[in-house]
Amino acid sequence: MNKTLKEIEDRLSGFSSVAVAFSGGVDSTFLLAAAKRAKLKKLIAVHVTCQFVPQKETELAKQMARTIGVELLCLEADIFKNEDVVSNSAQRCYHCKKEIFSLIKEKAKQEGIASLLHAVNLDDLADYRPGLKAAEELGFLAPLAEAGFTKDDIRRLSKEMGLETWDKPSQSCLATRIPYGKKILSDDLVRIDKAEAVLQDLGFDPVRVRCHGTLARIEVTADRAVMLFEEPVRQKISTLFKRIGFAYTSVDIDGYITGKMNDEIR
Repeated sequence: MNKTLKEIEDRLSGFSSVAVAFSGGVDSTFLLAAAKRAKLKKLIAVHVTCQFVPQKETELAKQMARTIGVELLCLEADIFKNEDVVSNSAQRCYHCKKEIFSLIKEKAKQEGIASLLHAVNLDDLADYRPGLKAAEELGFLAPLAEAGFTKDDIRRLSKEMGLETWDKPSQSCLATRIPYGKKILSDDLVRIDKAEAVLQDLGFDPVRVRCHGTLARIEVTADRAVMLFEEPVRQKISTLFKRIGFAYTSVDIDGYITGKMNDEIR
């Protein structure tokens, strides 16, 4: 049975004051917009910037908060000071979310907010996401997942609401492009961000550039893969990736798969 907007509005209306952990992506934008419609006594969005978040995602978060009409508070985390994160173990996401969500929780307390929400959906629960444990430990609630909303439900209802994020490709932090066990370096994150921007400018979206040292492994959807080898696209990618700092560029024949780095630990 298709989920309805009224279901989530009714659930959210039970809260008095809420802080939404806000990335500006499909799920958090939908949750924030639904919370706005629920006419809560107090509602804020909190966005945390760090070296793992592309600047364009922060700009989108600001834009979407303005569009919805909710106050956005932007915080900053220096994630490279957290050795548990940059060592990049299989628990990296837990340690990262613990730090970021702790900042949100402290800010919400200062603002007199009673409830903390994040926008995990039902599909997310099937993936390897140790960060969910950190969110739960810090008291964040997941109303979308609790109400059984899937990604498809959220995209469909976002479209009905006129939210421009309804068809936005899924985004994840830049650290997910680096194999577990390899220390996360600032230079690698910069190269990944620049490389993905090159491909997005060429019309490839969704896209991932996985970083294996000086080798870049491109993931695009199967129907778009052949376009990577067409001239002058192939030569442009090769030239720009070398300029960015990748000595070698490869294409993953399995195509674009979210969370693919988790295959190494399953």
